[in-house]
Amino acid sequence: MKRLLLGDEAIAQGALDAGLSGVYAYPGTPSTEITEYIQNSPLAIQRDVHRNWCTNEKTAMEAALGMSYMGKRALVCMKHVGLNVCADPFVNAAMTGTNGGIVVVAADDPSMHSSQDEQDSRFYGKFAMVPVFEPSSQQEAYDMVIEAFEYSEKEHLPVLMRVTTRMAHSRAVVEVKDTPREPNALNYDSVAANWVLLPVNARRRNDHVTAQQQHLEDDAAAASTNACFDGPDHSLGIIASGIAYNYVRECYPTDCPYPILKITRYPLPKALIRQMTAACERILIVEEGQPVIEEALKGIMPGDAEIIGRLTGDLPRTGELNPDSVRKALGLEPLEGYDSCDDVVGRPPALCKGCGHRDVYTALNEVLLDYPNARVFGDIGCYTLGFLPPFHAIHSCVDMGASITMAKGAADAGQWPAVAVIGDSTFTHSGMTGLLDAVNENANITVIISDNLTTAMTGGQDSAGTNKFEAICRGLGVSDDHLRVVVPLPKNMPEIKAAIKEEIEYKGVSVIIPRRECLQTYQRHLKQKKAKEGKQ
Repeated sequence: MKRLLLGDEAIAQGALDAGLSGVYAYPGTPSTEITEYIQNSPLAIQRDVHRNWCTNEKTAMEAALGMSYMGKRALVCMKHVGLNVCADPFVNAAMTGTNGGIVVVAADDPSMHSSQDEQDSRFYGKFAMVPVFEPSSQQEAYDMVIEAFEYSEKEHLPVLMRVTTRMAHSRAVVEVKDTPREPNALNYDSVAANWVLLPVNARRRNDHVTAQQQHLEDDAAAASTNACFDGPDHSLGIIASGIAYNYVRECYPTDCPYPILKITRYPLPKALIRQMTAACERILIVEEGQPVIEEALKGIMPGDAEIIGRLTGDLPRTGELNPDSVRKALGLEPLEGYDSCDDVVGRPPALCKGCGHRDVYTALNEVLLDYPNARVFGDIGCYTLGFLPPFHAIHSCVDMGASITMAKGAADAGQWPAVAVIGDSTFTHSGMTGLLDAVNENANITVIISDNLTTAMTGGQDSAGTNKFEAICRGLGVSDDHLRVVVPLPKNMPEIKAAIKEEIEYKGVSVIIPRRECLQTYQRHLKQKKAKEGKQ
């Protein structure tokens, strides 16, 4: 059966056809569509596959470990920086091993289309000593996730699947299975001692996993997707990984004159690399992201071999690759393209007209006119756009949840006022522990939890703390006298400004919750309601 699928959708369909029992994820571009596809899949609904969003990537990874412990197959999805959040359970998952298969999908974002950095998840795979799969096409993404579940159960290790934005968000025809595999039954085959990482057990597992590395490398070398293609001209050899392999092929639509080694499995297959480097004078490394292969080759190739790629400047050191940048590295003329449109005015992103965040920033800016040294610590979400005109309202944005802890640290340094602005989903993702620190030390900060009742930036997914924020803040120790809820509307501006002013003047922890539904989700819900009423 053939279907037209995004790379994300191919991964999701492959996981379902592999007998998936649960997907665990926090929404983050470019990985979000994997979970959304499973949530809407008739097969997932029929089989009651777990498909609810998790509070953050750490809870997602840990829940997947619990499902694996019981013998079931679990998929964990996140964007690249989400691996930082779940690094503790992810790295330790190699030490515990798996029972049911675990595939962890990390969607990297070269060129930072919607991210803070260009982090390359392949480093995490090497660091954790787990196999890494990097498909070069949507068909490979589908096939490899099925293979990854089988490999995870065979080797009792989680498998990291690394894709990039172009792979995740481009479409291709994919041949899918007619009959999905049945999910695993519950089993109790896990060796309990493997899952209790006391030092005596962890040392034993560490020796075992370390000893597995050569075997994993041999399997990578034998994998059909790690393929060698010979060419008549051995003055140059090309090693291309993942989607970058397609860029090379676009440069040579018919036959490439140079030998090509396509890499889709890690640990790096040193035997294949040595085979190519022995036959070629120079080696061009074409890889999306950081120079992972390029740096590794310096310890694999002969000392007099010439390696060119990102580190030598033959390919750009930062940003996404494309066929034109690869053509330049190959000494080919650029393809004819469109002239740049210099007369088109740039249109930076902006908060939606009528968005509640706008009213929050308007009120905050007006109040802070009386405090010339005020500092506002922002967070990850669509409200980060408050940094741009016309608001210029925040002074920092580092990572999920950092607003509260940075405000606390600034207050510890003597800064006043120190204001944190955080969204509802980000607060439950990783802001709550920072608030607890602040409460425990009665830090002199004002926290604004801008609650639009959804995870708006990634498309309106459910927010884990909806209708719970007052209770959460009370449970963390915030005083009722300094826990306030307002409705961000222009008509309520005097009330909102008064609340902000009063809580800034309070010498301790205060929380203000401006609450109004995101306009995008409100309109969607309104359409759904009208459609439902029309059917009745």
